[in-house]
Amino acid sequence: MTEKVPAPEVVEAQFAIGDVVRHRIFDFRGVVFDIDPVFANSEEWYESIPEPVRPAKNQPFYHLFAENAESSYIAYVSQQNLLPDVEHGPITHPGINAVFEGWTGSRYELKRSMRQ
Repeated sequence: MTEKVPAPEVVEAQFAIGDVVRHRIFDFRGVVFDIDPVFANSEEWYESIPEPVRPAKNQPFYHLFAENAESSYIAYVSQQNLLPDVEHGPITHPGINAVFEGWTGSRYELKRSMRQ
């Protein structure tokens, strides 16, 4: 007999690949380049988040080319901690050109070679 494994609740992603977003708590912006339908990082990473701001795992998590006033980096952020970006400007992350054709004025256009 096959063991049944519970499936996570299906939650619709609020943001799409190419969207520019802002973190709800921390001062950084980023462009979405991948989406996990639920948490898919290590337990160690999850436990490193302070408990008062630790997000639920059963929601979309976004991989971002992120930037703040000091640096560019890759961020992994829960849907509950993201907001649409109101600056409506491009991100200056060195990884963007590997995934996106360019800035359309409101979002990034995915390269044809990256589309499924």
